[in-house]
Amino acid sequence: MWEDVPLYQALVQRLLHAQLGGATAVAGLTGFGRHHRLHQKRLFAMPDDRPIVVMAVDEEAKIRAVLPSVTGMVREGLVLLLDAEVVSAGHVSSLDPEEPTGR
Repeated sequence: MWEDVPLYQALVQRLLHAQLGGATAVAGLTGFGRHHRLHQKRLFAMPDDRPIVVMAVDEEAKIRAVLPSVTGMVREGLVLLLDAEVVSAGHVSSLDPEEPTGR
């Protein structure tokens, strides 16, 4: 939890406030981390202990600018910065504003 809201929700809000290109929180079915304790959705038990992944996309500089804020919020878990190549962007016809649309 972060200030009375789930951490993943607070992280996505922080990334939105930082005006990143996009962010998504995804709940996993099961997983474990460095403590080797299985995290999973429990049918009748509380709390829901599923693993959560929050992904954000934008230019490296914008992500690096918000990293200190994000790492300050994450007390347990990994924060990864990975280089990626956008292969397709759904409805966006071109990622380069200088290229003609309909490529």
